[in-house]
Amino acid sequence: MQTVLGAGGQIAVELARELNRAYDAELRLVSRNPRRVSETDELRPADLMDAELTESAVAGSDIVYFAAGLPADTALWERQFPTMLRNALDAARAAGAKFVYFDNTYMYPQDDRVQVEGLPFAPAGRKGRVRAEMATMVLDEMARGDIPVLIGRAPEFYGPGRTQGFTNSLIIDPLRAGRKPRVPVRDDRLRTLIWTPDASRALAALGNTTDAYGQTWHLPVDHDRLDFRQFVEVAAAAFDRDPAYRVIPEWALRAAGIVSPAAREIGELLPRYRHDNRFDSTKFQERFPDFRVTTYVEGLDAIRREHDSAAAA
Repeated sequence: MQTVLGAGGQIAVELARELNRAYDAELRLVSRNPRRVSETDELRPADLMDAELTESAVAGSDIVYFAAGLPADTALWERQFPTMLRNALDAARAAGAKFVYFDNTYMYPQDDRVQVEGLPFAPAGRKGRVRAEMATMVLDEMARGDIPVLIGRAPEFYGPGRTQGFTNSLIIDPLRAGRKPRVPVRDDRLRTLIWTPDASRALAALGNTTDAYGQTWHLPVDHDRLDFRQFVEVAAAAFDRDPAYRVIPEWALRAAGIVSPAAREIGELLPRYRHDNRFDSTKFQERFPDFRVTTYVEGLDAIRREHDSAAAA
C-alpha cells in the first residue's frame, strides 16, 4: 500500500497518476476531501492536524508520501505545517512505513549560488523559516534511522492543470487569456523551473527505489535555463501571442503588499528574483539516466494543447 498525504494538489494528483501507471500501486489518497485519480484508489478523509486520524489513515502503508500544501498564508503555515508533518512522521513510524517528503527551496539562500543538495539553509523570511524547520525535522528523522526517509526538493513550478506558482499566474495564465504578462523584479536573470508532472514522476521513482532513501534529492529540471525575457518569448510563441510584457519593479510589488494580502505573501521571495537561480539536479539525473526531463518548449506546448482542448469542449 502506497499512501499520498495531501492528495488534492497538482503534485499529488500527478503523483497518484504515476504510481498507478508505472508501479501498479495499491494506492490510498488522504486529504480532507479526497477524490479518486484512478478507479482503484482507496479514499481516506482525514485532517492531518489530527494525530489520531493521521495515524489511522497511514496504518498498513508501505510507503507514505507527504505532498500536503497550504494557501500562501504565512500565519497558517506557522500554525499548521509543522504539526501536519510531525503527525505524518509519527504515523509513518508507527506503521513502519517508508517516508517520502516533497519539499521546496524556500529555506535556501536567495542569492546566485548554485543550489545543490548540500547547500546550507539560510531562510530569509517567515515562510522560509517554516520550511527550514520542516526540512530539519525530516533530516532528524532520517538520521534517527527508525524508518527509511528521503527528501525530494523542487524549485519554482510551472505546469498544466491547477498548477500554482508565480510563473503560471504572472506569465502563462495572462498569455492564455490574451493579456500582457508580468515579470517580477528583473527580466535578465536565469530562472530554473520544474514541470510539475516531472516532479511527480521523479518523486514516484525515488519512493520506489530502495537505495534512494537516507538522502536528499533535487528533482529533475531542464538545465537549459531561460531568463524571464526568453521564457516569455517561448510562451508567447506557444500561444501565438504578442511577446510584449511588463516588468514590475521590486518597490512596486512591496508597495502592493500594503493593500494586497496576495502581494504581501510573496514579499519575502522577491530577493531571489534579483539573481540568477541555478537549481542543480545532476545527482538525480545521474542516478536515473533514463528519466526524460520535459523541456520548456515541450511543457509550454503541452499547456497550449490543454488550453485548446478545454476551449473546444
